[in-house]
Amino acid sequence: MATTRTANAHWEGSLMEGAGRVSLDSSGIGTYDVTWASRAENAASGRTSPEELIAAAHSTCYSMALSHGLAGAGTPPEKVDTKADVTFQPGEGITGIHLTVRATVPGLDADGFATAAETAKENCPVSKALAGTKITLDAALV
Repeated sequence: MATTRTANAHWEGSLMEGAGRVSLDSSGIGTYDVTWASRAENAASGRTSPEELIAAAHSTCYSMALSHGLAGAGTPPEKVDTKADVTFQPGEGITGIHLTVRATVPGLDADGFATAAETAKENCPVSKALAGTKITLDAALV
């Protein structure tokens, strides 16, 4: 069954001086402030950016895809921790995403994990949606 998730953004003013808010409507978990500075300079407390939201989506989706693949192969993980670093270059856009995953998977060796991690990177729905972006991976068992 297909699902649709919804977020809304409201922006006022020019790009550099303006500000906005994004709401995560489907879940109702919050509304967050956004500014150009929080996107292109240093993140400010309480403000997010499109890239941070992509990082959150990608790290979550990747963890779920890897967990599913490992379980399907008979080696369900005890835990999977994924960090996504999304790099934004003003004037160019998103120039890359680096995934760092650490997992505890009883009964699986490093080579088997590396294969499963790469497969998850290629098949994660968010990775597929970001197919035009260079995605790199650092995966290790802990």
